[in-house]
Amino acid sequence: MSAQPIAREMPPDLPDALGHFGPYGGRYVPETLMAALAELAAGYDAARRDPAFQGELDALLADYVGRPAARYLARRLTERLGGPRIYLKREDLCHTGAHKINNTVGQILLARRMGKRRIIAETGAGQHGVATATVAALLGLACEVYMGTEDMARQALNVVRMRLLGATVTGVNAGSRTLKDAINEAMRDWVTNVETTYYVLGSVLGADPYPRMVRDFQAVLGREARRQILEAEGRLPGCLLACVGGGSNALGLFYPFLADAGVRMVGVEAGGFGIASGRHAARFAERIPGILHGTRSYVLQDADGQIRVTHSISAGLDYSGVGPEHAYYHDRGRIEYGSVTDEEALAGFRLLAETEGILPALESAHAVAYLSRLVPKLPRDGALILNLSGRGDKDVETVAAALGLTEKSHA
Repeated sequence: MSAQPIAREMPPDLPDALGHFGPYGGRYVPETLMAALAELAAGYDAARRDPAFQGELDALLADYVGRPAARYLARRLTERLGGPRIYLKREDLCHTGAHKINNTVGQILLARRMGKRRIIAETGAGQHGVATATVAALLGLACEVYMGTEDMARQALNVVRMRLLGATVTGVNAGSRTLKDAINEAMRDWVTNVETTYYVLGSVLGADPYPRMVRDFQAVLGREARRQILEAEGRLPGCLLACVGGGSNALGLFYPFLADAGVRMVGVEAGGFGIASGRHAARFAERIPGILHGTRSYVLQDADGQIRVTHSISAGLDYSGVGPEHAYYHDRGRIEYGSVTDEEALAGFRLLAETEGILPALESAHAVAYLSRLVPKLPRDGALILNLSGRGDKDVETVAAALGLTEKSHA
């Protein structure tokens, strides 16, 4: 095995002091939220420099979340596809079943430090909502989660989980009744109750400091993956692969490798019914900048600048915008982006289940599906890390219905 230079773990120093990643990011919010965002930024900057805060965060990630998350060599999947060795970063094994809890532990510790006793959040697939409700229960804080009623129907299990954890789940009937609309309602709540309430945004979205804060909390998985692949292979991977909705699991993996020019990075969006259909959530397929939920990035919008309704079989990828840092690295050519359709994602779900005995979240299944396109273009003697961002328990009913695997269909 040929040696590969191990570059320093030094990503670029972004965003700038105003929260911009080049032309993206920033704070595009009502004046009533500017003071709250300034307070949050100051609180976060103080906390990240505080050894006591970092120590408590690290302890909870280890003892409560179950980090480090396992590195797993998927041998049968590798054999099936005939390419480089495929390693899975097993975020599905973390407490609550996804990477989301890395961020909620960090933010809710910060909320308590800032004296906020009420926690609110939005959720699409329900995993961020469950993770928020979990940590709020752990720390004894009140919690309300906003969720589109369309997502509540297709993620009913996670709705029950949140309620069992003591959270109030508030359905949102506006618009497409999905993640975008849940964020709208959560932001309205925050504007009204900003003195007592902390908004736990679930991805690398929104106004500064949220994109950098969520990225920093999620980067723990990339730091672990870096150490783990060096232990296993003695060199860095040739490629990193992850699904991209808002983009937190992808950026969490990619961030500690950004300075390593030899490491290719690929994000996979939701192609829905296909790009040509217009019913998808692939922001980089159209590359139209716009402002959504307080940040400037690529946004799916119509000719009049109105935010378009998106579609994905995966509730967690069904969103009109993408994190501003992703837009920045797309333009610089540092991260590549592709998409897979609902049908392909279902095939990816089955592929991982049947080769490795692992049911991935439908979000992660998009990345699994993309392997069939990516692997033939990679050296066979190399290694690839796929971030398995969550487990598929929440999606079993959706997958069963889509594939005709219900009991009724087998009667």
